[in-house]
Amino acid sequence: MANIKSAEKRNRQSVKKRARNRTRVSRLRSAVKKYGQTEAGKRGEALPATHSEIDRALAKGVIHRNAAARYKSRLAKKAGAGK
Repeated sequence: MANIKSAEKRNRQSVKKRARNRTRVSRLRSAVKKYGQTEAGKRGEALPATHSEIDRALAKGVIHRNAAARYKSRLAKKAGAGK
């Protein structure tokens, strides 16, 4: 356990941040999973909602920009295969 006051505060902040980030990552993964379970014909309609969830995670700093691009690329590839 930290003995210095600033380290104790940093620990409290990191616990809160970790909880927020876990929620955001969970939302992202749920959206991607939900997109994967949609029917092939309706994937084009569901793509923008999933992309916005990816962009939201990127904006909040939860995932790296290359990871966001990779997610989007894979989803677009899946959408193209379904048509």
